Amino acid sequence: MDGKNRSSRISGLHKKSIRERIELVGAFAGLDAAEMDHLANTGNLDEHVADHLIENVIGTMNIPVGVATNMLIDGKDRLVPMATEESSVVAAVCNAARQCYDNGGFITSMSGTLMIAQVQLVDIADPQHARIKILERREEIKAICDECDPILVKLGGGFRDLEVRIIATRGGDMVITHLIVDTRDAMGANAVNTMAEKLAPYIAAWTGGRTYLRILSNLADRRLARARCVWKAEAIGGAEVRDGMLAAYHFAEADPYRAATHNKGIMNGVSAVVLATGNDTRAVESGAHAYGARLGRYSSLTHWERTAEGDLAGMLEMPMAVGLIGGATKLHPTAKVALKILGAQSAEELARIIAAVGLAQNFSALKALATTGIQKGHMALHAQNIAMMAGALGEEIEIVARALVSQGKVRVDLAEVELAKLRSK
Repeated sequence: MDGKNRSSRISGLHKKSIRERIELVGAFAGLDAAEMDHLANTGNLDEHVADHLIENVIGTMNIPVGVATNMLIDGKDRLVPMATEESSVVAAVCNAARQCYDNGGFITSMSGTLMIAQVQLVDIADPQHARIKILERREEIKAICDECDPILVKLGGGFRDLEVRIIATRGGDMVITHLIVDTRDAMGANAVNTMAEKLAPYIAAWTGGRTYLRILSNLADRRLARARCVWKAEAIGGAEVRDGMLAAYHFAEADPYRAATHNKGIMNGVSAVVLATGNDTRAVESGAHAYGARLGRYSSLTHWERTAEGDLAGMLEMPMAVGLIGGATKLHPTAKVALKILGAQSAEELARIIAAVGLAQNFSALKALATTGIQKGHMALHAQNIAMMAGALGEEIEIVARALVSQGKVRVDLAEVELAKLRSK
């Protein structure tokens, strides 16, 4: 297939085998045999499983899975699997946890396992009247919703409450029905979406309006995971380090430009555990950032204070819609192993552990920023990646990385020079 005649319109690609797809994509993109063989190697994820997790599969993307140590959470020692491609993330959690381990580690809690589904109602002349009509049907709505998932109800979940909001939009007033549903150990998207879709025609009939969107909200503010911890001032370098960390936090609290990177650091830890356990990183991330802006201005997800004893107290509270059943958690073999290592027995327990990791990650970032700067530790680990990009193999990677760090310059061109010098010997 030459460049002039390439077309992305490939009929029936989803019906073909993985190898057939790879060959078609290879012809389109000019891949050589080695590149196509690389795609065909799905590693420890069976190609049959991969082919049924998403559509038009042509390969897998292997992300390293590390384990965070020193994690003492609610009095229990944990090893926490983390899937990420970014250097220093796992190390940062290990170091933060080590510095608070002797002081009791992390304390966590959870607001519950409630999710929200929204039903959008438009073309209503009397929105306040419609709102009351819907609220009057609460028990009928509960029956409709619970009938959608009797297994969830049997497990103690199901419909819990009803809210109806009127919002003014460019297209006129909309009446938005919120279904509050306890999804127990599931993340719950499929369950609440099914309920919303089942209920929508009833709402239209009761009010005379038209229903459009029927879907969950990822701003899961009824499902907040909380973690707190106190680091002794002497364990983190003294009062000067503590005050520098507090100043860094105050900056993030006041300035959205700083808060964006501050919260990204938190999500480095959070998303790594969410991904390792087969949960939905995008759902958790969108909920986190929406929650960070809930007061009308984007701000820090964490809070930091000086205690009466002069120590440093950190707290994280954020939506955490994760589950132990559904999605890839029970299908992806690595996710299943990660959950076994973690030892979480419920979705709530998993969410609380993830919150502790997010707080640990934020501690390390703040400490680095307040002391040596973020680059020193990060670049020391990143130097190994640069060494590999320059072609270093085996023991060469560490030798070249050390040479780069000693120069204080971590660049591919310098790595190539160091590698050439090493091999010339």
